[in-house]
Amino acid sequence: MLDNKDLEAEIYPLKNEERKSQENLGNPSKNEDNLKSTPPQAQLSRCRSVAFFISLFLCLFVVFVVSFVIPCPDRPASQRMWRMDYNAAVTYDFLAVNDINGDRIQDILFLYKNTNSSNNFNQSCVDEGFSSSCTFAAVLSGANGSTLWERPVAQDVAFVECVVPRPRGGEVPPSCILVGRPGSLTAVNFFTGETLWHHPSSFSRNASILSPLLQVPDVDSDGVPDLLVLTQEQEEVSGHLYSGRNGDQIGLRGSLGVDGESGFLLHVTRTGAHYILFPCASSLCSWSVKDLYEKVTGRDGLFKKDPVWESMFNATTHRMLSHSSGAVRYVMHVPGSTGTDVFLVGSEACVLLDGQKLTQRWPPRAARVLRKPIFGHYKPDTLTVVVENGTGADRQILFLDLSTGDVLRSLALPSLPGGPLSTSLPTADHRSAFFFWGLHELGSTSETETGEAQHSLYMFHPTLPHVLLELANVSTHIVAFNAVLFEPSRHAAYILLTGPANSEAPGLVSVIKHKVRDLVPSSRVVHLGEGGPDSDQAIRDRFSQLRYRSEA
Repeated sequence: MLDNKDLEAEIYPLKNEERKSQENLGNPSKNEDNLKSTPPQAQLSRCRSVAFFISLFLCLFVVFVVSFVIPCPDRPASQRMWRMDYNAAVTYDFLAVNDINGDRIQDILFLYKNTNSSNNFNQSCVDEGFSSSCTFAAVLSGANGSTLWERPVAQDVAFVECVVPRPRGGEVPPSCILVGRPGSLTAVNFFTGETLWHHPSSFSRNASILSPLLQVPDVDSDGVPDLLVLTQEQEEVSGHLYSGRNGDQIGLRGSLGVDGESGFLLHVTRTGAHYILFPCASSLCSWSVKDLYEKVTGRDGLFKKDPVWESMFNATTHRMLSHSSGAVRYVMHVPGSTGTDVFLVGSEACVLLDGQKLTQRWPPRAARVLRKPIFGHYKPDTLTVVVENGTGADRQILFLDLSTGDVLRSLALPSLPGGPLSTSLPTADHRSAFFFWGLHELGSTSETETGEAQHSLYMFHPTLPHVLLELANVSTHIVAFNAVLFEPSRHAAYILLTGPANSEAPGLVSVIKHKVRDLVPSSRVVHLGEGGPDSDQAIRDRFSQLRYRSEA
């Protein structure tokens, strides 16, 4: 049986603990003996507990500091729509985009010619040694349209193109090359507007600049790719080599001995030989970069020739029999399974050529192509070329599978003469959204009360093949247009550059950005043929749900 103390301890355990505590306080020697007799495992457990609580406290302290004390970097609010106007000005068919100020939003570079001074800065043409009026380069923030930099760059501009060199060590920043009138060659830093170099050009006064400007491998051994500018005077095409680092001319002018048109390509064969491809009348012409370098410098270079290509082109005329009917209008590069292929566009047909043998990958597809085609994806991850067959009321949009040449879809979309070029944006479903300009009311003359032609912007997505979405209509003269993914995988918007049609009559120049998604709720649904079961609002909802992706 339990004695009285044990029974009391079992009934009142807290009181018993209190009694033991008082006994221990009254007998310190016994307390020390108990502490000394504590096993090592118990002491280690206490140390672990202390370490755990200290670690927990430090973690909570760090979270508090990061969350509430250290300020987060400000992310600029990207306005959905903005507009910048320039009075008494004219502009050029040129737009370039890049992230200039590091806010992860694409910014816009364009050119305009003003009779007085710049629009936002206290700069004038005289400050840079030009007479009034002169050409200004300006960069607008993609977030809100504010001016990042703006300065006079030339008296007048005949040609402009932005290049991104790949030098050793990143010594030369991305720049824009401007060919001015009268003859000059200027490189402007894309990010700051600073003039990197400026030289008088060797072009004759009557020469016209052929696009595009080509970057060739480093021929002067300064670690920077060099520049090849092609010009045409009467019926003769000439090449001019310039250093990509400082703009100095390399050698003299070299005549190619043929006539040609804009649309040159620098093509590298599978053996590593460099050739210039370009349309010349009804033929495809080619010039070896090795021959051109030897012609302008008088010495042998590091370039080489491809025996297969040398056998395909006439050694005297540099021509080969075209695989396309009619005049050759465009020569374009296409990524192929075994290298880069060549897409040849004629006035009556188009065809895909093997990039090494220049043999047809599929039979020529008949089409009256008068404008440069664009690329996109009609099927997931399958490259598609979009060609405009015919013009005016007879225009058709053809989606061609580049692997077979088959027509995937055909859209009847009448247009007005001189409309902006089409474009495309990749979407998250590995297809593309396509943007076309056409008549405001399909099948009508589409003119405003003042008699001005009215262009409409249409959007098409392959998942809704029987529907076009009319996003906007514009009655002013459109100089340049592009659809851009302003933020990686976030929002797509279109850029519109409008201004006077006559460069001799200055007027209002406007740069407009508008987010595509914001235009969808008020858009007009255009049904092509028999429509599906979806209502117009359901179709708008599907377009609103589109997500875009950055190209690799």
